Amino acid sequence: MGDPKFEIQMLHDRVMVKIEQESEERRSTAGIVIPATVKMANRLVWGEVCGAGQNARAVKVGDKVLFNPEEQYEVEVHGQLYLVMRERDLHAIATPQTDNGTGLYL
Repeated sequence: MGDPKFEIQMLHDRVMVKIEQESEERRSTAGIVIPATVKMANRLVWGEVCGAGQNARAVKVGDKVLFNPEEQYEVEVHGQLYLVMRERDLHAIATPQTDNGTGLYL
């Protein structure tokens, strides 16, 4: 008989996020190519919520969220890297419909 499988459930207000992979290089608004090796200080990144605790009120699985990856805990599951953080550490949520958004869309 095989090993039992355990489902990961986030607790309280914790959120598990998979970071979206950035492309090899970026372009500035002026068209300047920025190599992937250049680190930008205090750069926020987008990720996808893969799990949310029962006390997370504003996010759900599948939401795209903006956060600072430098201040979060990392966990590896089946070779994939995830970050675990409190919901309050998120800076923004990208959603198809909102009442108080910025008017900017991904």
